[in-house]
Amino acid sequence: MSGFTRDTKRYGDKLVYEALGTKWRRYHDTHCGCGLNWVTEHAEPAGFTVVRAGSGWVALVGPGLTEGVDERALTANALWEAVTGKPGQGWVETLHVIDRSEAAEKTRKAENDAAYADRRERAAQSKKDPATPAQLKYLNTLVARTGRERFDAAYNKAVKGTGVAPRGAEEKTQAALGRLTKAAARKLITALVGP
Repeated sequence: MSGFTRDTKRYGDKLVYEALGTKWRRYHDTHCGCGLNWVTEHAEPAGFTVVRAGSGWVALVGPGLTEGVDERALTANALWEAVTGKPGQGWVETLHVIDRSEAAEKTRKAENDAAYADRRERAAQSKKDPATPAQLKYLNTLVARTGRERFDAAYNKAVKGTGVAPRGAEEKTQAALGRLTKAAARKLITALVGP
């Protein structure tokens, strides 16, 4: 969603309007239809300044949008008129204040750590736990149905980044399967079952 923002880490003390590029491009295409870039051809000539752009967002400041406005009743009327060529709609938008102080960032990190601790622990454990007997039995069945080249490729892809070494040139299939973790075995099964 587009909206008015105060984010001291990104924009300093400035009140900015973060415009979602796809949304405003759609407004522009629907109402103006000139086929030009709405930022460079409409917003900037109207007096708006791009503070920051990237990842589909364009943060703008300027008269009637963030300067000389009542912060209790913010509207994007000025930008709407510049981009579409029509009078603003008068839609009042709220101001999002993002606290990125050191204390707030520590609190946010602690909350995230607490919220995701169980998931991280389970993921770490599954990378250490050896493959189950049921997984190994099923893998033996799958190995019998696939060729060595396909198995080797799938095996090496499944263990990539897990700490389990790829299959050696002379390594027996049973030895390679015995080194798998639960997570790697799950990936290998998925790869071998697929087309």
